[in-house]
Amino acid sequence: MNDTEPSPPDKPSVEAVLDRVRTHEFHPVDETNFTVDRTLEKHGIADLDDDDWRVRLLAVRDLVRVGDTNASDVAVGLEDDDVQVRYVCATALGILRARSAIESLERVACQDPNALARSQAMIALGQIGATRSLDLLRDRYANDDSKEVRHRAELSIDRIEKGAVAEREVEAAYRNLDEDSFEQLAVGEAAPPFELPDTDGGTWNLEDAIEDGGWTVLIWVFADWCPVCHREFDELIERRDELVEADIDVATIECHGRYRSRVMVGREFEPEYWFAEESFTESYAEQIWWPHLLDRAGAVGAKYGVDPTAYAVHAEYINRPSTIIIDRTGTVRFAYYGTFWGDRPSIEDILEMIRSEEFDFEHPERRRVTSG
Repeated sequence: MNDTEPSPPDKPSVEAVLDRVRTHEFHPVDETNFTVDRTLEKHGIADLDDDDWRVRLLAVRDLVRVGDTNASDVAVGLEDDDVQVRYVCATALGILRARSAIESLERVACQDPNALARSQAMIALGQIGATRSLDLLRDRYANDDSKEVRHRAELSIDRIEKGAVAEREVEAAYRNLDEDSFEQLAVGEAAPPFELPDTDGGTWNLEDAIEDGGWTVLIWVFADWCPVCHREFDELIERRDELVEADIDVATIECHGRYRSRVMVGREFEPEYWFAEESFTESYAEQIWWPHLLDRAGAVGAKYGVDPTAYAVHAEYINRPSTIIIDRTGTVRFAYYGTFWGDRPSIEDILEMIRSEEFDFEHPERRRVTSG
């Protein structure tokens, strides 16, 4: 190498990455697979400055960066005593499509005592496209004690049968995560520009939406298993005319790759949901009128303060439910970050705030940091 050329950044060892996870004190997860605020003893995390998400997200990033040549070292972490270590290792191996780790992931999917780890192992097997694991997944879909794990098994069976492995763009998004870009959004200032793909193969650009001259609402949702998110979709469908009349451009955003995001909008198949009394796939195909965007690795969410992988809901780490309102000039007027799964404004609340230009919503059950 020429002495004048910059040296490539040093990659941390797998063990160094896992030590960061082991030594961090995460909020606990209860027997229903929800994160519990350790102080309030309620679902969620009240402290918006809590850095569980950052430790978890950057650990996955660093494992993805080193795992292409050290997947076997990452797979060793699946046997760690710390479930957070097992979780981030399973996450990275799925993103890397690490076929050498299939046997280890199968063992976690069948034998791990924690539903968080079993669930993520199921997801990883689907991302890898592990056809040899189909019988195992079908057995777990029929017999696992956790409905959340059964759901993940059902998704992975479908994506393996379709050959819908994790796209390379997901891996690239994790590799390129830059913590210096995190949390750049500020109310009263210009919204950071971004461009994201949607579930129909198109591209959505914030600057284009602002140039159209209307208001812009960005809503980060969880995943297809979230009944509250589906209620938001129902409201968007029900209030389409009011939103259009108020000149409001809406985009929903999910911190997943293409397959999972398409499941959310009914573009792949409809799993057996424990919360749904009737099918919504057909109505979604006909009535979803807004773009649903793929925020792979939560890169835009991290920039916007959404805290990807903030806490566990239904045995999967997800972002805080978040709503951003941007005015006609591109200025952020409202940024709301939920403290638990249900802490978010309704579409009616959003409409009323924009109509009145008074942005003072607060959920009645919002978690509060208590003084020591």
